[in-house]
Amino acid sequence: MTVLHTIILNWRSADMTLDAAAAAVTAMHGIDGAITIVDNDSGDGSLERMAAAVAARAGQPGWDRIAVVPSGRNGGFGAGNNFAIRRGLPGGGRPELTYLLNSDAMPRPDAIRALIDHLDRHPEAGIACSRLQGPDGAPHSTAFRFPTAAGEFEAAARSGPVSRLLRRSIVAMPQPTETLRVDWSAGASMMIRQDVLDRIGLFDETFFLYFEETDLCRRAALAGWQTHYVVESLVVHIGSASTGMKEWSRVPDYWYDSRRHYFLKHHGRRGAVTATLAHLGGGALWRLRCALTRRPVDAPPDHLRRLVTHALRPNPRSRPE
Repeated sequence: MTVLHTIILNWRSADMTLDAAAAAVTAMHGIDGAITIVDNDSGDGSLERMAAAVAARAGQPGWDRIAVVPSGRNGGFGAGNNFAIRRGLPGGGRPELTYLLNSDAMPRPDAIRALIDHLDRHPEAGIACSRLQGPDGAPHSTAFRFPTAAGEFEAAARSGPVSRLLRRSIVAMPQPTETLRVDWSAGASMMIRQDVLDRIGLFDETFFLYFEETDLCRRAALAGWQTHYVVESLVVHIGSASTGMKEWSRVPDYWYDSRRHYFLKHHGRRGAVTATLAHLGGGALWRLRCALTRRPVDAPPDHLRRLVTHALRPNPRSRPE
């Protein structure tokens, strides 16, 4: 029987994390394995509240195989998940599959089984990700192509003719209606073969947040493993509950630094410069169009300036306060 290790990373969202754990317990019925909840140094009492809640429900089916552990630092998404992957199954042992579940993601009862079954049927797939939708039923865009300079230009230009010309470079793919191969998908509900992690390594902890899943899927692809988007696996995703992305008035430094690190790592210095110039060119085109049509720019404050500033940084390792 396949052994599964489910990992849920918490940062200051204890109640929601426990809801995700409860959904995972239900979805893991009949599946061998365990759940690790990692508190990423929340510092708000989350660790103690979650540990007490899990202990109080230990007599209920499935809750006795949950471990709540502190990571000891807030190193970001990749570092927190790496901590649990290295630690292994609660009680010891090596899983065949590692399943990453966001604290704001609630798998439907058959969602986890659908991913396991898909990987069983498709040995070429090293990573399988779920279809995500909001609590209102609206689909979340989580099927992606790898970022390129052309994709950077298209995204920044926001122009119909440009998008049609560069349609094969648009990062966000059309919403899939069937299971298919993608370049990468969101880590909110991501199942990875342990053999893949053993071969390519864990998450690159230089990424504090954003682009870490993109990097992992790209390294898997370079090693010959595919990433699949599995529509049969449905997960309700609140989205940005821990990061506060929906309420951002200013893009945080770590987004710019993660973007820079990704392009440097996979495209080299020349490719990173080209991607930044492409983004600047697209952004300039969008701003010219806004000026001519007297419409608001509708972009984060100082976005292009900060993009250049971070592109010129010698070491992209900023962390939030």
